[in-house]
Amino acid sequence: MDFREMMDSKYRDLLVSYIKDESEQALYQGQKFSRKSIEHKVSPEDIISLHKNLMVDLYPDIPEYVIKSFDILLEVMIGYGLAYREHQSLRHVQQELRSEMEIAANVQQTLLSTEIPDVKELDIGAISVPAKMMNGDYFHFVQDGSQTVSIAIADVIGKGIPAALCMSMIKYAMDSLPENRKFPSNVLENLNRVVEQNVDPSMFITMFYGVYDIQSHTFHYSSAGHEPGLFYDAASGEFSELVAKGLLLGVDQKTKYEQVIQHINAGDMIILMSDGVTECRTEDGFIEKEKLIDYIKKHMHLNAQEIVQNVYKELEKVQDFQLRDDFTLIIFKREV
Repeated sequence: MDFREMMDSKYRDLLVSYIKDESEQALYQGQKFSRKSIEHKVSPEDIISLHKNLMVDLYPDIPEYVIKSFDILLEVMIGYGLAYREHQSLRHVQQELRSEMEIAANVQQTLLSTEIPDVKELDIGAISVPAKMMNGDYFHFVQDGSQTVSIAIADVIGKGIPAALCMSMIKYAMDSLPENRKFPSNVLENLNRVVEQNVDPSMFITMFYGVYDIQSHTFHYSSAGHEPGLFYDAASGEFSELVAKGLLLGVDQKTKYEQVIQHINAGDMIILMSDGVTECRTEDGFIEKEKLIDYIKKHMHLNAQEIVQNVYKELEKVQDFQLRDDFTLIIFKREV
């Protein structure tokens, strides 16, 4: 006996049992029958047709209008069945894409992973949280012995796999420029040429690159249209922006980038971020930079890693725990 014959026999028993006793057990068996039918890809219209034929067989004197009612139900369920099968197909495709995205996200995390350097007299904290599965933000530390610590932070204007691929390209382009990494302006000029030649013109990449000299406690930096960082002057208690002129990467192959130097005294802080930090969207609009500074002040007695984590929690809360954009925040804090 094949499945179709078994199905006919099983459904007949269910139908007769329920009409006779109207028991809850028969209804429960009907649910099991439904799940089994779905497993064997039995369409809703097939079950309606089976029901009609069984009713005619069991009750030969069934009124004609009842039989006709099954005909209209059958037509309705044909459309429903087609829509249901299409839904199941799309759901299967969606599950496959999600699985592939999870693999891609894990690969991205492995490829772009970086360790926070352990440097005497310098406390460093970093957090990067993607708004979706793939991260369009990128940051990377490079420690050159006991002399310098370099930091790159970039943001692709866009999300998903294309942004992730761009981030991977930026990372490996940087790795190919070890001799220039001490000069932020040179780093950005080299990367700009790589991006201009290899990235679709519809994609835009901003980047901030800085080098902290551990011996002189100076911070040299350049920016390619990236969100300005902040500098906290412990002596005055004031915050100011770390601004450097330069176009986004890939706009013009001949772009030159300004390089700026900032002296760092005990207690001073450098705060770097992506625009996902400053463009946190609430019911009242974007948060003001002064609000971000207030959050930093609130937690600045903590170590750098605790500061970035607490500021993230504060900004996540004001967005009702729904990130609208990738979030990256990095703090360099010279210890007292």
